[in-house]
This record gives sequence, structure tokens and C-alpha cells, in this order.
Amino acid sequence: MATDGNILPLPAMAIKVFSLSEERGEVAVVEVSPSDLPPVRYKGIVWIRTGPRKAMANETQERQLSERRTALARTFDSTACRDSTISDLVLDLFVVTYRSQAISQSVIDENHRDIKEQLASLRFYDLKHDAPTYAGILLFGSNPLYFLYGAKIQFLRIDGESLSDDILQDKLFSGDLIIVLRELRSFVEMHILSRPFADGAMHDKIVSDYPSIAINELLRNAIVHRDYQATAPVRFYWFSDRIEIQNPGGLYGEATKENFPRQNAYRNPVIAESMKNLGYVNNYGRGVISAQEALRKNENPPAEFEFDSSYVLATIRKKR
Repeated sequence: MATDGNILPLPAMAIKVFSLSEERGEVAVVEVSPSDLPPVRYKGIVWIRTGPRKAMANETQERQLSERRTALARTFDSTACRDSTISDLVLDLFVVTYRSQAISQSVIDENHRDIKEQLASLRFYDLKHDAPTYAGILLFGSNPLYFLYGAKIQFLRIDGESLSDDILQDKLFSGDLIIVLRELRSFVEMHILSRPFADGAMHDKIVSDYPSIAINELLRNAIVHRDYQATAPVRFYWFSDRIEIQNPGGLYGEATKENFPRQNAYRNPVIAESMKNLGYVNNYGRGVISAQEALRKNENPPAEFEFDSSYVLATIRKKR
């Protein structure tokens, strides 16, 4: 070994040797870098660092490590759904509804590729495996739940402040995301309560308990960032004093509790890009910021966020 402080290159680690003194001898410092392709197993076990200790990774943590692979590996939404075929897609949704919003008309007019190649160019189809990607199934699938059991939004309207109170309404939103996003937008508008409020200027103004833009932005944020490998749905619970929106899957990539929402990373970049093309998100990580601004203007408290390794919970308080 070298004794002059030079780093000896080794796969995923480096050894640095320092000479302290003749009496104290030398000390070797081993620096282990994170793997580009996690999770890494040792004797069949995935180990993680939790503060100063090491611990065995649970199922959720293993899945999160798998998601954090570098660009050399694909994200889940761009991988092939190998059990599916082109017949599992509603192609009119792609051709009539989506393609014209994602691709300029001049390109479409000059395009002579078949439908599979067109889908593949937008990462909705895997030509190598001759199967739609999971993003393709989510956007245009005739039955996404068959392949992704958790791809749904569970709504509850509750007559009280806890889940033990009476349920006034329950509804499940499922199907292709194009239809689901349209239904959610109309559904939120229908449930917003407006009331007259005397503003002291000899006339009333109309106010709402919640700004619809804040609810819609946080719902779309949950749809974009959720873990589609999880079997849990997005939970959309409307209590008498608040609204809770919870998505399976904790913060992803570079996003942490400390830098949220300034730092953003996309667990599902194909879905994020698709929702931008459809006009539902701006793809610049401003959804939460826009929601907070809408709440401020409506004089609601700021949205609160709770983070766990397996979920993110957003809470919107009712206007007083």
C-alpha cells in the first residue's frame, strides 16, 4: 500500500493510508461509496445505514433502493409490463386524445411509423419485449388494475373528524389516468362548498372552505409521485375539518424532509411528462408551491406534510 495519502481505486470503495508517526504507525481509512445499482446484497441480505448503525432493509426500503438506480437503469414506469400486449391498450386514447397534445401536427403528418413504434418513441411501449410499459398501461390501459392493483384513488367523505365517524360517501376512482384525472377535477369542484361572506363593504362576497386548485394540485402530486408497485391506493379523505391526501411511497431521490418542496425528483418521469403534456402539471416541481399559494389567498392555513418511508401525507385544514 502507498503511505503518502494516495487513494487506491477499488470497485465502489477507496483506501487511503496515512502515516501518523514512527511511534503510532499507520492508519488506513476505507471509504465506501454508494453503489450505482442498489440494492447490494451481502450473503443474501440488503443492509442499510440508519444513523451510526447498520440495519437490515425491509421490503419497502429494498424497493426504494431499487428505485434509486442511476440513469443506467430504467424507472419502473418505463419498464415493460411483460404480461400485457398491445390489445390491453385503448389505442384511441393515445391517437385521438394524447398524441396531438404531445407531438406537433407537422411531425404527426410526416410520421409513417406503426402504432407500436409511435408508442415506443414516447416510452409507452417496449419493442424489445413487445409489450406496453407500465406508463402505457396507466395512461391507455383498458384495465390498469389487472396489472397494477394499487392504481386507484379511494375517496371517503366523513361526517366528523375521525375515521370512526359516519361515512357520508365513498367512491373509487380507477381506470386509465386520462379519464381518472378528468373525473377528479369535476368531482372536487362538485364538493367545494361556497357561502356568502359579509366583507364590510355593504355587499357579500362568495368564499369557499377550500380552494379547488390546492386540492387538485395535491391530488395530482400524489398520482405523479406514488409508488405504483405498492398495492395501496391513493387515499383522499374529506373530514368535516380537513382533507387528507396520502400516497404510497415515501420521498424519492434527492428530495428529503428538509428540502421539500424546493428539491424535487420524479419516481415516475414518464407519468410526470405525460401529465404535463395533458396540461395537469407543469413538470417543474411547483405543484406543492402552487397549492400553498392558493391556500394563502383563500385564507386557509398552509398544507401540512407528514413523511414516512412508505407514504407521504398532505393535510389541508378547513377555512375558519
